[in-house]
Amino acid sequence: MTHPLSTRQLGPYTVASIGLGCMNLSHAYGAPPSEELANQILEEAFELGVTHFDSAALYGLGSNETLLGKQFLKRHRQQITLISKGGVGPADGKRVIDSHPKSIRRDIEGSLKRLQTDVIDLYYLHRWDKKVPIEDAIGTLGDFIKEGKVRAIGMSEISAQTLRKGHATHPISALQTEYSMWSRNPEIALLKTCRELGISFVAFSPVARGFFSQTPLNISEFQEKDIRLAMPRFQPENFNKNIAFYEALKKIALDQNCTLAQLALAWLLHQGSDITVIPGTSRLDHLRENIAADGVHLSPETLQRITNVLDTVPVFGNRYNEVSQAEVDTEQFPAS
Repeated sequence: MTHPLSTRQLGPYTVASIGLGCMNLSHAYGAPPSEELANQILEEAFELGVTHFDSAALYGLGSNETLLGKQFLKRHRQQITLISKGGVGPADGKRVIDSHPKSIRRDIEGSLKRLQTDVIDLYYLHRWDKKVPIEDAIGTLGDFIKEGKVRAIGMSEISAQTLRKGHATHPISALQTEYSMWSRNPEIALLKTCRELGISFVAFSPVARGFFSQTPLNISEFQEKDIRLAMPRFQPENFNKNIAFYEALKKIALDQNCTLAQLALAWLLHQGSDITVIPGTSRLDHLRENIAADGVHLSPETLQRITNVLDTVPVFGNRYNEVSQAEVDTEQFPAS
């Protein structure tokens, strides 16, 4: 392993500040990489100092966990913190949000089998099925700890109020939700609640689903199954307006001698020592770029420049469409 990354707490674990979100290796942004390339990315991430790898039963409808279990975990299981999620799972070959205890149990058993491991270090409720009391769902995850199937539990894409209810049912180690320079909803209440309760915060999509790439995305090149095609911010009428936001931040990155993705990751890591980030990628060069963000220091003056942009340059479009937004339980900024 090369020079170690700085470390932070993720629940009971000491992990690198930057983890690897493994979703991109199996689905979401068009055709996934080959299995050979996916394994190269996993291995290089480990060699570069990444210690926590984030998967889910949902990703590739199980194929992402299968990918990790086939080779990578056989080599490194004892050296990493393994993370997965249930409550959104592959049921009869379809994506189904289901928080019923019986369904979550189906998900954990499937995950353990696909990952070829006896225990998962951190297991999240991926989405809360609002037809099921949160106490029932979290109680089931707590049972997995007693049974030795998982070591710690977390929640994903839920509100501060629901987090409190879940934590009162069984101690929650980590909260995971989208957080970046263009998705700041956690600043309404979630971050404060996590800190009050001693819950670690994990930011997914920290480079804004590729929006903070070094060259502007070409949305006309998105492939058929790219989930961004359904996201309002990537619709042409909004995306074209959002270029002003991109350019304002890109100028700060140039002045910092770092890439925009590195600025985005460094900004998040500067928001609190309790925050870890899990950028995903299907490219080795982007993996190296992301991990190098651990060494980017932002001065108070630079952070203020970023704040000025975030406060004055608007982002156009919601992060999800109405159907997807209805599936999450997060606080929303009031409409301006």
